[in-house]
Amino acid sequence: MAVLATAAARRDKAQQQRKDDQREAAAAAAAAAAADASASLSRPLALEDQSQKDPASAQTEETRLVAVDPKSAKRERNDRLRRLGAADFVEQESRALQTRRKAPEPIKPEWHAPWKLHKVLPGHLGWVRCVAVDPSNRFFFTGSADRTIICWDLATGERKLTLTAHSHGVRGLATSAKYPYLFSVGEDKTVKCWDLETNRVVRDYHGHLQGVHCVAMHPTLDVIVTGGRDAAARVWDIRTRKEVHLLTGHEDSVESLIVQSADPQIITGSMDKTIKLWDLAAGKVLTTLTNHKKGIRALTRNPREFSFASGAADCIKKWQCKDGRFMLNMPGPGAIINALSVNSSNVLFSGAQDGTMQFWDWASGHCFQSFRTTPQPGSLDSEACVLASAFDMTGSRLITCEADKSVKIWRQDRDATEESFPLQWDRDAAAKALLDNRY
Repeated sequence: MAVLATAAARRDKAQQQRKDDQREAAAAAAAAAAADASASLSRPLALEDQSQKDPASAQTEETRLVAVDPKSAKRERNDRLRRLGAADFVEQESRALQTRRKAPEPIKPEWHAPWKLHKVLPGHLGWVRCVAVDPSNRFFFTGSADRTIICWDLATGERKLTLTAHSHGVRGLATSAKYPYLFSVGEDKTVKCWDLETNRVVRDYHGHLQGVHCVAMHPTLDVIVTGGRDAAARVWDIRTRKEVHLLTGHEDSVESLIVQSADPQIITGSMDKTIKLWDLAAGKVLTTLTNHKKGIRALTRNPREFSFASGAADCIKKWQCKDGRFMLNMPGPGAIINALSVNSSNVLFSGAQDGTMQFWDWASGHCFQSFRTTPQPGSLDSEACVLASAFDMTGSRLITCEADKSVKIWRQDRDATEESFPLQWDRDAAAKALLDNRY
């Protein structure tokens, strides 16, 4: 009898041990499900670990684990955490989940006055492809497919000078704040340095294998960066005319670039649908951005914050300069974006292939004005196309270069008020658009 009693006690103890093991396995499976957000993956793992510890009870535990309700298991886990004195952790986790599921809050745009046409400057005999404003803000330059560069007086709009040295169309211009130099690039594969005191070419930079489409001057170093159809960006020393770096990695032509004093000092946009951020000292790429679905033809940098925007046929995107983090998506007009410019008042301008001109609030991405440019009399309707743009140094005047061979100057309507030009913005629609266009 003593032997039977001892065996019964051992059997009862074994059953109680198995029940305790089953409860611990169920709690472990529920905890893994809550941590990994996948109860179907967590329970087999917990079952496998438990079956390795106690093969004899694997079948019984499998039946019990399958019957566990995820909600009740999560409730049991939270109760267990509270009993253990970890209630603060449960509350913090709930707040984190609520924050993650919360809809994005749109930023209310700032009111901006509408823009209107101020002057039309005829003079070129071909498409006007590029523009650069002198740092003194007294005059600006435009380059055209007619192989000429014209210097205009910014205040009066009069033509002051015509420079001719390129054998093919001029595609890019850049001015220097330190020296009286103007840099021009064109389809003739050349990069030229003009001395504005003598109005002559003083240096040529040879190295591009095909047409050069863009050029930018470094704000602090004596170097320029050019990009072209050979899918490369080249860094030149303006004094020695030597090539400092050859930046390769794009698979198609480099159509636009940004040069700044802080890293990344060079940002390039290409027709291969990518944007690359470069380390100027090492001559290597830091980050490649692949969010766009179409070729990037325009880049611009905000003068007041460390961010930039890119334009393509699919949309306009705003990025952080430091690491290339995506910030905002602005749906474009559905046409190729050729020109982007932003001023110190946080007004972003975009000009499209079909002549659509849009003005955006930089912070919120709200388009407060949109219209189509009008071609000049005698031009075709298809020549209503914006090819380049630039704000002056004060940001109060906008210069656009168009396919109807004209240069136009725009400025804000000084008589406009918030009553005559109210802000057309809906919070719910903006939140929905922000959620739909968050990538």
